[in-house]
Amino acid sequence: MKLYTYFRSSAAYRVRIALNLKGLTHELVPVNLLKSAQNGQDYLEVNPQGLLPALATEKGNIGQSLAILEWLEAEHPETPILPGDHWNQAQIRNLSYAIACDIHPIDNLRVLKYLSSELKVTDEQKTTWYKHWVEVGFEKIETMLEQSDLYQGQFCCGGTPTLADINLVPQVFNALRFKVDMSAYPKIAAVYKLCNTLPAFIDAAPENQVDAT
Repeated sequence: MKLYTYFRSSAAYRVRIALNLKGLTHELVPVNLLKSAQNGQDYLEVNPQGLLPALATEKGNIGQSLAILEWLEAEHPETPILPGDHWNQAQIRNLSYAIACDIHPIDNLRVLKYLSSELKVTDEQKTTWYKHWVEVGFEKIETMLEQSDLYQGQFCCGGTPTLADINLVPQVFNALRFKVDMSAYPKIAAVYKLCNTLPAFIDAAPENQVDAT
């Protein structure tokens, strides 16, 4: 398998973690978002959306991170990232989608670029936008963890990393880049710290990628 990736892409980061957790052999193919390489014809033939990541498999290409993660789980159920019965899996997905669908899209690089280039907001205003939506989202995630039967003070949903942790860690990484005060979200911060003691997460971290700058 080939994973088309960019070191600071949250969505690609998710897939790198999952591939590592499952111990799946893969090749990383960097695509430079800052140079708009995702809009080049070569990459558009891999992923017509022109977004990262894309996973090239023997069966074809998949270009949405959540679809990739679900496919990896179905094809390689060893070291599950959606463990437990259907109810447990629904709770894991509930947390995951709250991050991947409600927080991440409005703080995506292309949204931030649009704010700067088209709407002419200042860097300070752009940072305010970013922090606002992360903080709104994290407040809800913190409450969800507090109320969850699956949260046991370790990972988001039990004693092993799941799809929820795979989505949470990249979002916290980005929040820290924008200087979001994580002391307001102690459960999220604790999950992030624990995950980053594991080789699968460490190896997938942006600073450890071949294209890191």
